[in-house]
Amino acid sequence: MTTKKVGVIGCGLMGHGIVQIAAQAGFEVTVVETEQAFLDRGIARIEKSVQKLAQKAVEKGKKDADSAKKDAQATLARVHGSLEFEALKDCDLVIEAIIEDLPLKKDLFQTLGRVCKPEAILASNTSSFPITEMAEASGRPERVVGLHFFNPVQLMRLVEVVRTDRTDEDVFAAARSFGEAVGKTPVSCKDTPGFVVNRLLVPYMTQALLMLERGDASKEDIDAAMRLGCGHPMGPLTLTDYVGLDTTLYILEGWCERYPNEPAFEIPASLKRMVAEGKLGRKSGEGFYKWDGDKIVG
Repeated sequence: MTTKKVGVIGCGLMGHGIVQIAAQAGFEVTVVETEQAFLDRGIARIEKSVQKLAQKAVEKGKKDADSAKKDAQATLARVHGSLEFEALKDCDLVIEAIIEDLPLKKDLFQTLGRVCKPEAILASNTSSFPITEMAEASGRPERVVGLHFFNPVQLMRLVEVVRTDRTDEDVFAAARSFGEAVGKTPVSCKDTPGFVVNRLLVPYMTQALLMLERGDASKEDIDAAMRLGCGHPMGPLTLTDYVGLDTTLYILEGWCERYPNEPAFEIPASLKRMVAEGKLGRKSGEGFYKWDGDKIVG
């Protein structure tokens, strides 16, 4: 299977990054948004990022100014925006990157099943929802996979390629090939809660919160222990702030509802309380730490 045209639904935090790496890799990309303002904002972020990369290439002596400018222009020329799902009808691969709302995603996959050509591959960038449910909604489950990229997409080297029990082998192989083509290292995974990364990461963050609740250690010592003892770039409580306490709670609530007998899935009381208080971490300026933009200030 050959992928030439790629569709991306959503040009927000994750979507704009997926659009950018696909266009940089030489794919023609159509990105669909619900409102022109969202589309304009996302494409502006892509333009800024591509131009920044071109400038860095010149500064590092990898390219001269003219070639860097031409490459940037060529990348941006491969990006096409639309407010209509019909714009995706000729795409070989369509990647959903909308908000984490399962009913909304299932409705979207139902629409894609009608709009996209029969041989198109449909993929979701979800970090926590079952690919199987979206696949069934599409009416063509054998052509659906998960392609879970990581934020920031332009920099993170990993993509999880998720297969369901009904995913065709050629579809799965094509999805892995696409991941490699856009410069990522693909890892294969079955359709299990959180796939590989979040299945390990979220319970790890949960245990750190429970340690703090019990008074086993301070937030500073818990974070320092994992940074210096395990070589992690940031400790689990800093990471929870960075990801967002509301996002973490949302994932855990979904897992606890779906898998009530899984002992690793537990919701710390402190997480519920802090979200209710509006302390969401970095995005709100306060979580376990106080933040000024991307910097901890207290």
